[in-house]
Amino acid sequence: MADSPVNLSASGPPETILGPEPEEAVAALEAALGAPEERRREAVSAVVARFPRFLDGWAQLGSLARDDVEAYACFRVGYHRGLDRLRQSGWRGSGFVRWRHPTNRGFLRAVQGLTRQAVAIGEVDEVERGRQFLSQLDPELGVVEPGA
Repeated sequence: MADSPVNLSASGPPETILGPEPEEAVAALEAALGAPEERRREAVSAVVARFPRFLDGWAQLGSLARDDVEAYACFRVGYHRGLDRLRQSGWRGSGFVRWRHPTNRGFLRAVQGLTRQAVAIGEVDEVERGRQFLSQLDPELGVVEPGA
């Protein structure tokens, strides 16, 4: 069982907060995102290759993808790796994973990106699942719109 708490509340579902990413990974991603635009995707890809469990790395790589299918694939990897991390943190398939906790943002960015890319490639069922899942994870996050 992970050290991250699953907080139970009499007023609603439990809330899961993912543990922090390795500081080295965060610093490497920040440096990669600061690379010149023509080298940024390659730099972020190198970070993800070095830290394949780094959720925000996958989300950022999806944002830098060369086409809709590549973006979809990157966001999907971040989404599935995030589900693994959530389960390791005590999440049991329901409950809040809120944006207000910075350590949850990489996962939430991956889910948002996956939902946007599902719109782009016309995967209607995935769009609906993504929107519903995001509203369950954090009702304050808002709806993901095409091109957002």
